[in-house]
Amino acid sequence: MPFDDRTFPSAEAALFRRNRRRVAVWLFVVAFMIWGMVLLGGATRLTGSGLSIMEWAPLSGALPPLSQAEWARLFGEYQKIPQYSLLHPGMDLDGFKQIFWLEWTHRAWGRLIGVVFLLPLIWFAVTGAIERRLVPRLLLLFALGGLQGAAGWFMVSSGFFPESTAVSPYRLVIHLALALCLFAAILWTALSTAEPVPTSVPGAYRLRRLCQLAAAMVALTIVAGGFTAGLHAGLSYNSFPLMDGRLFPAGYGDLHPALRNLTENPITVQFNHRLLATLTAITVLTALIAGLRLELPRQARQAVLLLGGVLLLQYGLGIATLLSVVAIPVAIAHQGTAVLLLAAALAATHTLRGAK
Repeated sequence: MPFDDRTFPSAEAALFRRNRRRVAVWLFVVAFMIWGMVLLGGATRLTGSGLSIMEWAPLSGALPPLSQAEWARLFGEYQKIPQYSLLHPGMDLDGFKQIFWLEWTHRAWGRLIGVVFLLPLIWFAVTGAIERRLVPRLLLLFALGGLQGAAGWFMVSSGFFPESTAVSPYRLVIHLALALCLFAAILWTALSTAEPVPTSVPGAYRLRRLCQLAAAMVALTIVAGGFTAGLHAGLSYNSFPLMDGRLFPAGYGDLHPALRNLTENPITVQFNHRLLATLTAITVLTALIAGLRLELPRQARQAVLLLGGVLLLQYGLGIATLLSVVAIPVAIAHQGTAVLLLAAALAATHTLRGAK
């Protein structure tokens, strides 16, 4: 049951509301930082920087190389993996530093998220500013964040295999899916802390279901986008809406057994990502039209309008990413806006918790 401070005396209720606002702001900041982590992860992947650090050192790795000898040692380690010999055989130490700093920043940002999450959590718990029922959930989310770090190294280590110049698409998707789960859980907790009591919204039950479906479709499309990125499937068939002049591309189901096509055939993966994106767009636009036809509370109406606006931006960025042959700035914006679209779908669903 949601916490309702209206049953408390006015002074005590005011303290509860103030504490809730502080906790909600903290959780929104953490969610925003996770979104930034997704952007950094996209930049790391697109520039091929993820394999530049060959060690997983959660504590000592927080410091960058502090001597020329350490830089030389790390560069020597990088020169042993296939990515160097196959893609960057002429790279010098200065070139290595460029990709190293991006990956180091990505990892440092992840450590910072852990600190920003844990220290305020301890403070809020000790001072009683946070509801006791939330503490186990938040501790579980902190553990999930640690698991996400381990999954990141599990992904990176797949790029050290012989003849491998990039990470495994399967491990990439696991890493991405965990990030989405963590982001969604923290964002939903922040929204519920800020607005613990649902607003009654008569006649909006179907709209709420549509927003829930939209959130699920966005998440599924992002996962499909992970396979698209992992297989570099966006570097071919750079036209829209047709693929090589065809609505349904040749070679869609060439791999056997057939299920392999869903995750290993670049043609199939790109087509499915396009199809899911279009179905998601139809779902969101249906929700938008349904919302405009209802008398919604102001907050719910704004959330549904925001969902529609972010959808149009994201769909346009998806097309631009294809047409630009995955230009790095456009592709990063596409990945970041995908998470914002998920956030918008969750926010719209949250404002309609009281739909009847």
